[in-house]
Amino acid sequence: MPDGMPKVAVVTGGARGIGRGCALALADHGYDIALVDLLVPEMRKTAVEIESRGRMVMEFEADVAGFARAHEVTRDIMQAWGRIDFLLNNAGRSMAKGILEITEDEWDRTIDINLKSCFNWCHAVAPVMLAQGGGRIVSMSSLNAHTGGVTSAVSRFSYAAAKAGIHGLTRALAKELGPTINVNAISPGVIETEVGNTLTRSRGPELAKGIALGRLGTPQDVASLVAFLASSEPCFITGQDFIVDGFQWVA
Repeated sequence: MPDGMPKVAVVTGGARGIGRGCALALADHGYDIALVDLLVPEMRKTAVEIESRGRMVMEFEADVAGFARAHEVTRDIMQAWGRIDFLLNNAGRSMAKGILEITEDEWDRTIDINLKSCFNWCHAVAPVMLAQGGGRIVSMSSLNAHTGGVTSAVSRFSYAAAKAGIHGLTRALAKELGPTINVNAISPGVIETEVGNTLTRSRGPELAKGIALGRLGTPQDVASLVAFLASSEPCFITGQDFIVDGFQWVA
């Protein structure tokens, strides 16, 4: 990248929670941010925070499960800013139903939002990064992908299956897109966010006892790793899954 040219990051699910924390951390590391979400009022608040840090921001209302929409937004970003240096596939959806309760439509929607979305955005953004000679991709998996969904989790088997699929996608794309693009995944444990607040409020102290670091995670815990993977130079890390759970051993 030419000296002085702003870096550009795309953050799906950037309106709140982990996505918001990551977007702000990336802004602090010099990135202009393209936010993608369906939560328009929350996205606007996050955009204001990014602007307060002196960075440029674009907001896109979009369902990440839509293949065509991912390409459309990517074209709009390129027309405005001319490059994309980092993609964070963060958007996701919980699903608490088990195999005996879930419907086919609910299964399909869970896979579409949590896994197909990563394909959609990688498919849209990878050609840009290859053409410009570099880029980095991080996709948000989950500790559930490793455990199958512990009893403390807000989601069960379909979510775990989708998030486990991100591991295979990450390793395969790291081989396919290297050495030009670094591709990694992150698997957070119990993180205190707006989505998980009901669980953390009711069981927070109990869950913390089963975590070596003695507390629940925060969006900033995940964001610090995202910022490192986006900005570290040199970066000899690709095809990896990073567990960020404070070492949780109790389900």
